[in-house]
Amino acid sequence: MQRTPIGAGTTDEVIRLEDVWVHYGGIPVLEDVSLLVREHDFIGVIGPNGGGKTTLIKVILGLVRPSRGKVTVLGTSPQKGRRFVGYVPQYSLFDRDFPVSVWDVVLMGRLGHTGCLRRYTDEDRAVATDALSAVEMLDLKDRQIGRLSWGQTQRVLIARALAAKPKVLLLDEPAAALDSRIEAGLYDLLRTLNKEVTIVMVSHDIGVISTYVKSIACLNRRLVYHNSRDITRDMLQAGYECPVELIAHGLAHRVLDTHEEVPE
Repeated sequence: MQRTPIGAGTTDEVIRLEDVWVHYGGIPVLEDVSLLVREHDFIGVIGPNGGGKTTLIKVILGLVRPSRGKVTVLGTSPQKGRRFVGYVPQYSLFDRDFPVSVWDVVLMGRLGHTGCLRRYTDEDRAVATDALSAVEMLDLKDRQIGRLSWGQTQRVLIARALAAKPKVLLLDEPAAALDSRIEAGLYDLLRTLNKEVTIVMVSHDIGVISTYVKSIACLNRRLVYHNSRDITRDMLQAGYECPVELIAHGLAHRVLDTHEEVPE
């Protein structure tokens, strides 16, 4: 196994992390992470809870500054590149009785272009329409978002991210709490969107994402990535720090822990 090779910049480079470390309260959360993401990549990031997956997303967004190391997004700083990045967070907590429509939620994705005090333009409305069409939710644009199913809500949140006209889409556990049928539909949607947008997606479901993404990275403070969708036993042992066994092949499948108890 090896880390992603970091070479000279290329025109299709989208995200670059070099020797990135992040500490919370003096404790390392990310250690010596290097990653190169190119245009139209679709990378699934797996790893145990507390392994730093959400922190990695926040570093790319410029919401967390590394203790050391370098991060660039579209050739500039994460803070400057953020306007070209669409983000779907892990949990979207909101008052489901709040009277906001699907249409209004998606238009919020245009605020990075219009500013909070400017009115939406015809272009903004056209972009929002295209975003809702892309996720097959245009027919429900006037519905209160709290009246949608979780699967429909996730599609709307993706549409909001797309309304920013991103070059990169970051998703943190987008299929959490979805049943398998809705989950498969969401991943099919993302695979279609990947024709136009680079995607980095955090997920706990190793087996499912391996059938949809182009490559998989395993993160447990340190990142293991070799630009392939294959999940090797050594890769999982490095990421999860215990022996694992993959079952099934080419279909949705789970990972079974088979390690001995470690005395505390």
